[in-house]
Amino acid sequence: MSKIVAEFIGTFALVLFGCGAAVLGGDHVGQLGTALAFGFAIIALAYGIGPVSGCHVNPAVSLAAFVAGRMSVKEMGLYWVAQFAGALAGAAVLACIAGGTAHGLGQNGWGPGYLGAYSLHAALVFEIVMTALFVIVILGATGADAAPGFAGLGIGIALAVIHIVGIQVTGVSVNPARSFGPAVLVGGQALAQLWLFFVAPAIGAILGALLYRFKILKVG
Repeated sequence: MSKIVAEFIGTFALVLFGCGAAVLGGDHVGQLGTALAFGFAIIALAYGIGPVSGCHVNPAVSLAAFVAGRMSVKEMGLYWVAQFAGALAGAAVLACIAGGTAHGLGQNGWGPGYLGAYSLHAALVFEIVMTALFVIVILGATGADAAPGFAGLGIGIALAVIHIVGIQVTGVSVNPARSFGPAVLVGGQALAQLWLFFVAPAIGAILGALLYRFKILKVG
């Protein structure tokens, strides 16, 4: 139960901090500030709840851990429930603070009218590739031979860099729960486009995890 509670709290905090920087900070913090908010949030959470649950706070990361043979399908399912619930709760608190959803909640998207107006193809490629790279960093940084005590730092920096590169493309998901919470509350196009932020991160997570599963990348 402590793992499930930790994953709920962690995903709640990630959405509140990361999307909150975009919604409440806006032009005052800019794209770099939002990217750092997501990255710093993961660093803090990794050291705060990492010892409890591993700090997945991301269904794609839990999927990768399962594919790599590091967790059971039952545990993965429980993590997913906690992560999606936490993300929805985080988005709900953000909506209360921001005063509704009229101006969005940092939802992901693509196409005309969304940030850089990138195409569906660009969004799909970005989310698959970046999720795969993110998962590779996570599985490597948490492996038996990784430098002790530095996993959270490396993972947080990786997430920040991914955001610096891709906020204009999709707002950056690489995390179905992070996309789910805001989209459910905002509705409309955000909800209609949500499928990509489930499918692409899942594909990327599996691709990254298979490199460890088949020992193409060896840890320990």
